[in-house]
Amino acid sequence: MTDATEFEDIPTTTLADLLGHAQVLDLGVRALWGPMARLAGPAFTVRCPPGDNLMLHAAIYRAEPGSVVVVESGDVEYALAGGNVCAVAQRRGIAGFVVDGVIRDVGEVRAAGFPVFGRGVVPIPGVKKTVLPLNERVRCGGVAVDAGDVVVADEDGVVVVPGARRAEVLAGALARLIQEGAESLDEWEVAHRARVDELLRAGGFEG
Repeated sequence: MTDATEFEDIPTTTLADLLGHAQVLDLGVRALWGPMARLAGPAFTVRCPPGDNLMLHAAIYRAEPGSVVVVESGDVEYALAGGNVCAVAQRRGIAGFVVDGVIRDVGEVRAAGFPVFGRGVVPIPGVKKTVLPLNERVRCGGVAVDAGDVVVADEDGVVVVPGARRAEVLAGALARLIQEGAESLDEWEVAHRARVDELLRAGGFEG
């Protein structure tokens, strides 16, 4: 399994600056129990048909510790998981869930501190009927996700780092953070104002 611990402290904003819109899940996929939820890890990918949660329930016994279980569903009427499923996933070392759908028992999930990013909460459970392959390409929040891609999620959103670009993006992110850390707010303001004024002049603004 791809080691993604190097991404644990990298903000999604930094990664989004490097990767662009195509690798950022749409704004409907958010932390479901509070702004402090954060996770980073290699994707274990799951597809669930609308109203069916069997393969997510199967995935918690097959995903390796540290994995982020990423679910393609697109259904917001039936819960993909509840408190017990999240508790077992947490106990087995899974880093968290990113689901293009909804869960239930959010109070239990919040109390346990298990990170879940999704579209919302609903009390109605899904059924368990459809068997599909695991760890194939899925589409979650409008982004294609392959098994082993690095998923980073925090209060600003969810970003997917393609596995093939992992080293390049990590190096770029670390360099950017070092540069930003060495720059004072005063220095940033001077550079920022100069850039804004330059763009205004180029656009013919005279105010």
